[in-house]
Amino acid sequence: MNSTRQTPSIHSQHLYPPLVWLPADHRLLGDEGHQSPFLVLGEKYARAVRQCAGAQPVLFPLADVAQIPALLELVDGVMLTGSPSNVHPSHFDQDVLDAGLPLDLQRDVLTLALVRACRSAGVPLLGICRGFQEINVALGGSLEQGVHAREGRFDHRDPEGVSLEEAYGPAHEVRFVPGCAFSRWAGGDMAQVNSLHGQGIGRLADGLRALGHASDGLVEAFEIERAAAFAYAVQWHPEWNCQENPFYRAIFAAFGQACKRRQASRMQERATPAS
Repeated sequence: MNSTRQTPSIHSQHLYPPLVWLPADHRLLGDEGHQSPFLVLGEKYARAVRQCAGAQPVLFPLADVAQIPALLELVDGVMLTGSPSNVHPSHFDQDVLDAGLPLDLQRDVLTLALVRACRSAGVPLLGICRGFQEINVALGGSLEQGVHAREGRFDHRDPEGVSLEEAYGPAHEVRFVPGCAFSRWAGGDMAQVNSLHGQGIGRLADGLRALGHASDGLVEAFEIERAAAFAYAVQWHPEWNCQENPFYRAIFAAFGQACKRRQASRMQERATPAS
C-alpha cells in the first residue's frame, strides 16, 4: 500500500475552512504589583470570523515583522480587530495628548507592517475600529486623538455604566456613497451603527476612499482603492451579534467569500505540479 501522504485536492477544500489571521493585543493582567504579560484576543472577533465569515481564526503569538511574508502564505485573510488600546500617535507625528489612555506599541509594530504587506500581496483585509485606524495610519494618514474634543464632532465614545447590549446598540447613522459595497450590504445608503471609539480619522491616507460618514462628517468606512482583493474597514463594531444583524452579517459574508477565493487559489497552486 502506498503510504505517501497526498496533498488535498481542490475538490476537498470544503473540509478546510479558510484561515483568517487575527492579531493579539499585548496587555498586563493581574492585580496591581503582580501583573504579568498576556496576549489577548476578544472572543467576539473570533466568533464573528467563525460564525459569520465561515472561516477559522488563527493566531501567531509573538510573530515579528520579518515573518509576515511567510505567514501570509499560510492564511486566506487578515482581520484587524478593535482593542481598548489606541495606535500610538508617534506613528502620525503627534505627541500623546492623554497619557491615561492605553497604548500597545508591540501591536503597532506588527499590524502597521501587516497592512502594507496585505495590500502588496493581495490578501483579503478587514479592519474594525482600531484596525480601521491602523490601516489609515499604516498608509500615511493621521488620527484625531480626541474626537469628542473637536468642535462640531459628536462624542463617539461608549457611555459609561451601561450594559454591553446598550453599549453596542445603535448610536448614530452612517451615510454611504450610493452604490458602494456598504450600500449593497446595508440594503440602502444609510445604516444605524454602534459607536465605541475615542480616536477617529483625521487625514485620510492617499489610496483610501471614504465610503461612509457620520452626520458630523467623521469618516466611518473606507476601502483601499484598486486593491487586488477585499480591502474594507469600518470604525464601528460589526462583530457584535453579527448573526442577528443582516448588515453586519453581510460584511462578514463578503469577507468570507473573498477568503474562500484566496483559499481556492492557494489550493490550486499546491495541486499544480512544478514544471
